[in-house]
Amino acid sequence: MPLFQRIAPTVQKFTSSSGTYTTPAGVLYINVKMVGGGGGGSGSGSASISSNGGAGGNTTFGTSLLAANGGNGGTWQGSPGTGGTASLGSGPVGLGVTGGGGGGYGTVANINTVVVPAGAGGPSAFGGSGGGGNPSGTGGSGVTNTGGGGGGGGGNASLSLTIYSGTGGGSGGYVDAIITSPAATYSYAVGAAGTAGGAGSSGAAGGPGGSGLIVVTEYYQ
Repeated sequence: MPLFQRIAPTVQKFTSSSGTYTTPAGVLYINVKMVGGGGGGSGSGSASISSNGGAGGNTTFGTSLLAANGGNGGTWQGSPGTGGTASLGSGPVGLGVTGGGGGGYGTVANINTVVVPAGAGGPSAFGGSGGGGNPSGTGGSGVTNTGGGGGGGGGNASLSLTIYSGTGGGSGGYVDAIITSPAATYSYAVGAAGTAGGAGSSGAAGGPGGSGLIVVTEYYQ
């Protein structure tokens, strides 16, 4: 009969909102993987009434300890969304990775039946980016709890209009960290998905980003 029995690791997942994480009794160290919310893709259209995508929310674990920030939204006739940054405070060991940026827009003027491809959302460490809408279609949504960016809205050219397709949103930053001497509790927040940009004149809406995620694996003595 063995002198001791190993305890299998346990896992807690946090998929939305905010609250308090409680370290189980007997835990030796914890591994925290998390991603910020993805930015939304911008809408397409022929005029600037087409709205920009919203930024994703920041995912945090502990006060000023771990941060996986949300990706930025794509902008109409402008820059695609940049990926969110990530950081580790004093104590944890691991890495923080900036999220992927979204794809840019296309434009065409005064030509009928020509598709204007839209930019895809940026992929996060968990993947999940939304594809660009095509043609005149709504951009794809970032997958829930991956932090992937939303795709931009697609568009068709017209004999009398200049059409700009949407740009993709950036994905959330990513953290993979080990806390070797965990505290009893940590506050946490899961980044919300960035909102989709609305459709402009003769255009289509972008897609929302994917929400963030926290996964805590607990290892025992």
